[in-house]
Amino acid sequence: MAYDTIIIGGSHAGMSAALQLLRARRQVLVIDAGAPRNRFADRAHSILGADGMDRAALLAESRCQIQRYPTLTWVEGLATDVQGSLDDFHVTTEDGATHQGRRVLLATGVADRLPDVEGLAERWGTGVFHCPYCHGYELDQGPIATLAVGARSLEQARLLTDWGPVTLLTNQALTIDRASRQEMDERRIAIEETPVARVTGQATVELTDGRSLPFAGIFTSCATAPATPLARQLGCQLSELPTEQYVVTTDCRETTVPGAYACGDTALEHHSISLALADGAWAGSQIHHSLIEAPLSAGKG
Repeated sequence: MAYDTIIIGGSHAGMSAALQLLRARRQVLVIDAGAPRNRFADRAHSILGADGMDRAALLAESRCQIQRYPTLTWVEGLATDVQGSLDDFHVTTEDGATHQGRRVLLATGVADRLPDVEGLAERWGTGVFHCPYCHGYELDQGPIATLAVGARSLEQARLLTDWGPVTLLTNQALTIDRASRQEMDERRIAIEETPVARVTGQATVELTDGRSLPFAGIFTSCATAPATPLARQLGCQLSELPTEQYVVTTDCRETTVPGAYACGDTALEHHSISLALADGAWAGSQIHHSLIEAPLSAGKG
C-alpha cells in the first residue's frame, strides 16, 4: 500500500500534522519509536487547554483522538532508513519492513546535549530545565541558577528574573566584561565564578571549593540536533549551527528534498509543545495542499 503521507515521529508535532491529513480522509502512516523529547518531565505546562496535565496522559489522549480516524495506520518502532523522491518515498523500520508513501514528514524531534557536569543529565526535566515558560512558574519564585554555556547565558539569566532570584554560574564557560557585570548587578543577578563540581539532590549545586548552593531549579542552554540521522540520509539540508541544528525548510515546511517535509523541534529554532502543535498543524495542511495540487494521474491514496 502506498500512503499519502508517512509521518516519522508520533509525538505532538507528528500527531498534529496527522490530524489535518486524516480529516481530509488521506491515508496516513505514523511510525513512532516511543521516545518523546519531554519523556523526563512529569507534567506538561504552558499549553492552552492542557496546562499542568500529566505529560504521558496528554500524549495518550492525543493518540486516542487521532486513532478514531479510519485512514490512520500506526506502527510502533524505529524508522532506520528513508529513501526516495516525490511521490515515491520508502521508509524502513528496525524490523526490516518497508513502507511506501507519496510524501514523508520528519517529526522526530531533537536530542539534547547538556553541559558536562556530574548529576546534571540525571535531573533533566525534574530539577534541570531549558524553558522557563514550561517550568518556571512551578518553582514558586524560589532561587534559580543559570548554568552558563557561553555568551547567550547572559540573556537567559536576564529572562529568568521574572521567576525568582537568579544566580549566574559562569563555570569557566563565560567571561563577564565590566558592562555586563554592572548590568547583572542592576538586575540583582548574582554571579558565581567558582566552577561547578556536581549537581545533587533536587537542584543543589556543589562547587569545587566545597560550598553547596541549593536552588529551586537550574536552567541551562543545551545543544540540540535532530534525534535521528534520517534527514541526512535523505539529503535534506541542515542548519549546521554550532548549538541549534535543525532541518532547513520553506515556509510550507518542505525541506530541500521535494516531497519531504519537517516540523516541530526538528525544524524549529525554538521549542515547546505549543509551538510543535502549531507547526505540525501547519505542516499537515501544507502537505495536503501539495497532494491536491499534484497531477490527477498521481491518484488519491
